[in-house]
Amino acid sequence: MLLLAVDTATPAVTVALHDGTSVLAEARQVDARRHGELLLPAVDRVLAEAGLKLDAVTDLVVGVGPGPYTGLRVGLVTAATFGSVLGVPVHGLCTLDGLAHASGIEEPFVVATDARRKEVYWARYDDFRTRVGEPAVDRPGDIAEQLSGLPVVGAGALLYPEAFPDARDPEHQSAAALASLAAEKLAEGSPFLPPTPLYLRRPDAQVPKNYKVVTPQ
Repeated sequence: MLLLAVDTATPAVTVALHDGTSVLAEARQVDARRHGELLLPAVDRVLAEAGLKLDAVTDLVVGVGPGPYTGLRVGLVTAATFGSVLGVPVHGLCTLDGLAHASGIEEPFVVATDARRKEVYWARYDDFRTRVGEPAVDRPGDIAEQLSGLPVVGAGALLYPEAFPDARDPEHQSAAALASLAAEKLAEGSPFLPPTPLYLRRPDAQVPKNYKVVTPQ
């Protein structure tokens, strides 16, 4: 097995290679505005570090979000393209599950990432392998009481410390953690999500009000 993992659902553009036993190489750069520019060079770097070519990849895993529309689709389109060219399966995983797995926390906790618009994408976990329920998007103040006393992993905790006072690492997504989780699931024969975007609300970009459509004569 040679698993290539990518995730662009958060400000972290992250790529990793996993051989089914361990992570061979990882690249990550945090930049919320340059997902498309940074992803392919990151893939080249991890392949070069591992001394491998893209055609050696047997499986792809991609973080499906939740995340802002523009960044999220960069990783999904890239994974779909690689999968089609190489003729290998593309597996989807919830981005929040990757952050949870990286935390290694063995007690109940929450993962929260920046959803913009003064909101967070979040989900509850019994431990770093077990999510409770589906991801959601909310204003931190609206969920602070129900999550009181729980550690919170991810950038959302640092952005809103008044709502999430017990912030824990990691702050940003790691494709290495996503790849390790995917390798475990493949070994167990566990199901994956489809490699399609997990959108919890409409895209940030909206058609302006009073927009006039001009029909060619």
